Amino acid sequence: MASSEEDGAGNGSLEEKGGKRRLGALATAWLIGYNIAMTAGAISSPTSCARTLQVAAGVMGPAEAGEIGAEQVCHTPPSPPVSPGGITHGHRSQRKWWLVLAIAMARFYLQKGTYKGLYKTIQKTLKFFQTFAVLEVVHCAVGIVHTSMLVTGVQLSSRIFMVWFITHSIKQIQNEESVILFLVVWTMTEITRYSFYTFNLLNHLPYFIKWARYNFFIILYPVGVAGELLTIYAALPYVKKTGIFSLRLPNKYNVSFDYYYFLIIVMASYIPLFPQLYFHMLRQRRKVLHGEVIVEKDD
Repeated sequence: MASSEEDGAGNGSLEEKGGKRRLGALATAWLIGYNIAMTAGAISSPTSCARTLQVAAGVMGPAEAGEIGAEQVCHTPPSPPVSPGGITHGHRSQRKWWLVLAIAMARFYLQKGTYKGLYKTIQKTLKFFQTFAVLEVVHCAVGIVHTSMLVTGVQLSSRIFMVWFITHSIKQIQNEESVILFLVVWTMTEITRYSFYTFNLLNHLPYFIKWARYNFFIILYPVGVAGELLTIYAALPYVKKTGIFSLRLPNKYNVSFDYYYFLIIVMASYIPLFPQLYFHMLRQRRKVLHGEVIVEKDD
């Protein structure tokens, strides 16, 4: 019996190793698909390149747009979808697009002298890449990326909600100062975050990047939340007047839904949700910058 148990244990070990290899192959395939999709918008799709060049041309002038579009936006040196160090085109592509948005916003304001019309200029790029980032939640769910699914989900869902159900749907508020406020915060946060990921995976993380990643958020996160809340607040009168997304009685479903009050509930939900994200980052800051050992419960 002992020998049979040993044989069984050995077979189980081989099966476990084989299962891990299969899972690794599936994870790699998933990341390859993710990277191809992410890079398609930046380097493989002429339409997307053209749209980006139009954005650049609108705020930089033809000559500058030609240089940036041809060399920095639409060209990436040939390389495997996933490098041995684990760095993906997704990280580089995301960082590149947020840099494009940052440059576009800065040039637009410097040339126009106003922020009015800025959102309309960058909205296509913003919508595509912010929506596609929802795959980060999938990465957490399946274990490809070991990070908090709750924190990632809360952050991404709030951004997608702001992009599609507020600024896209209620065009009257697109020129509000609060919209520019959260866009600037998002841009600075994502440039810092993806720079941190990139250098960290390359095992060449400059201290300034690490310091910026775990210090900038102290100011940026509250300011970004303020921008989002002020934008939702500015949308309330238009929502109440138009009844957008609301379902009134009587109707065949015998159900009513008031988007106006739903937005008020969304604003109230920031009270319990934002501290969780903020204090999570503070704990990570102590752990990374000061070497504190922090035991966190699984989310």
